[in-house]
Amino acid sequence: MIALSDHSYLTPEEYLAFEATSDIRHEYVDGEVYAMAGGTGNHNLISLNCAMLLRNHLKGSGCLTYMSDMKVNVKNQQRFFYPDVLVTCDRRDDPAQTYLNFPKLIIEVLSPSTKNFDQAAKFLYYRTLPSLEEYLLVGTENPFVQCFRRQTQDIWTVQIYEGLEAIAHLESFDLDAPLTDIYEGVTFTAPTP
Repeated sequence: MIALSDHSYLTPEEYLAFEATSDIRHEYVDGEVYAMAGGTGNHNLISLNCAMLLRNHLKGSGCLTYMSDMKVNVKNQQRFFYPDVLVTCDRRDDPAQTYLNFPKLIIEVLSPSTKNFDQAAKFLYYRTLPSLEEYLLVGTENPFVQCFRRQTQDIWTVQIYEGLEAIAHLESFDLDAPLTDIYEGVTFTAPTP
């Protein structure tokens, strides 16, 4: 993310109005607006593969799968982010809106420029969402999926899936997602360990 240079703070309403007419996407954190960098072909393929796996699995369930153009509202409009993939099963989330309030699953595909933010600060923000059950971080340099799961009493556990032979399990939807499906068509940029 790249901060806009004028250092002017926007209210959530000003941000949403600005974003509605912008040619590029921006995330919003406590009044500051950050331009989002574009992704690679691998990033796009991984996001699409994840969204397709979820959409096909959830067909007829009432849950909706969204990709990177849908924002998520965190902390009562104090923060807005564009996850790569998100799923909501809450009828209060209106598909006609530009953001969701009650995601059940959020997936971020890691890129070199956002990797640290996605793994640390963004996870701290997302975990404040009471509806969120799982947060997945998906690598682009090698087959690697890190799944954070909410347990009782707001304790989070982590499970790591590595290598194309691994199968990531999403407890929130009882879905087994083979990494071969998540990474279909992807050319890795770093050697597999």
